[in-house]
Amino acid sequence: MFNPVGQNPFELFDEWMKDAEREEPNNPNAMCLSTVSADGKPSSRMVLLKDYDDQGLVFYTNSESRKGGELSENPNVALCLYWKTFQRQVRIEGEVEIVPRDMTQAYFNSRHRGSQIASAASKQSRPLPDRQVYEDRIRELEKQFEDVEQIPCPDHWNGYRVRPSSIEFWVEGEFRTHDRFVFKCNENGIWNAERLYP
Repeated sequence: MFNPVGQNPFELFDEWMKDAEREEPNNPNAMCLSTVSADGKPSSRMVLLKDYDDQGLVFYTNSESRKGGELSENPNVALCLYWKTFQRQVRIEGEVEIVPRDMTQAYFNSRHRGSQIASAASKQSRPLPDRQVYEDRIRELEKQFEDVEQIPCPDHWNGYRVRPSSIEFWVEGEFRTHDRFVFKCNENGIWNAERLYP
């Protein structure tokens, strides 16, 4: 029986993530990010977790995209990670903040050159009349940066840290008798776990 009472939720998350990195065949760091627009309409999409510690979880995106706009309108978000191999799920709720620019630049520099160019060429979430238009933009940038060793990180491309206010761990049980524990942080910064009905 799974019982994490007394554990540090960030250490437990690290254990589960390392398990997933060893066993999950594809994108063990994939997570569903849910945002809410200024008028209260939710939207969800998959993003990749690129860094985490006891301060939060970090992902990167185009700030001019739909999610970027919603993050600026409403910093409250939810994340969900699910690892089928282990029948485990983690749900996180919290607020986002933009990470320091040097951190974003360092991550952008570490990406494959093709991914850097694709990100710079994309007007993410905006209408694209024809895929050829996007492919032409990519070729233009490839030519523009042909002799440039380091492609500059676009100003509108940022990293976001989700600072959790609650973290729920879920383990599948037989006949839907799942184990669920939610960690919440009190006013003294202490995380306490509570068992939930499945």
